[in-house]
Amino acid sequence: MKRLLLLLLCGLLIQTAFAQEADLSHPSPKNPPKEKGDFKKTDLVELVSLDPSIKLDIRYATDNNLVGRPVYTQARAFLQRPAAEALAKINASLKEKGLGLMVFDGYRPWSVTKIFWDITPVEDRIFVADPNQGSRHNRGCAVDLTLYDLATGEEIQMTGVYDEMTERSYPDYTGGTEKQRQMRDLLRSAMEAEGFTVYEYEWWHFDFNDWRSYRITNVPFEKVK
Repeated sequence: MKRLLLLLLCGLLIQTAFAQEADLSHPSPKNPPKEKGDFKKTDLVELVSLDPSIKLDIRYATDNNLVGRPVYTQARAFLQRPAAEALAKINASLKEKGLGLMVFDGYRPWSVTKIFWDITPVEDRIFVADPNQGSRHNRGCAVDLTLYDLATGEEIQMTGVYDEMTERSYPDYTGGTEKQRQMRDLLRSAMEAEGFTVYEYEWWHFDFNDWRSYRITNVPFEKVK
């Protein structure tokens, strides 16, 4: 019994050492990266102030997310003004199809990006942003979203679910039903028509074309002006 316990303890220590080595190879910074150069003034706009029919499902203000606890103090969504105005235009264009936009996330404080990176296994980090580089969400120029049915208010089913870390999240995934792929591709077409680009590993994540012009920001929602 003592020998078995000793072997289990050694295995645990080895596993911990490997995990620490992987983490130390790309450590998470304590503060946002310092950026040089000229940037546009941050002008974060609350999405529902432009169009109240944009539906919010801010998972990071609940425990229904990859962390398993709230990481936002408020269920709100912001984007830089040009990106927010483009999103409102997209939402309006979808109404003739009986659809609307459901937003999961917009601007994300840098501190939350660090949390995501720290809890995510190394093999799944293609799905989260490196805090050493900052996220396009941190710049207020990325949005996570899907479609919903205006008649029922229900979320449209896609090939995978939000924040799913599998190949079903890829925007070119060929599985799922034909209807799911059609809806996913419809969302992508509508977003691309107004200057957004889909992230290669997540069908729900879109970056605005001007994201490089804004600084990484770490302001909590309650302090956004």
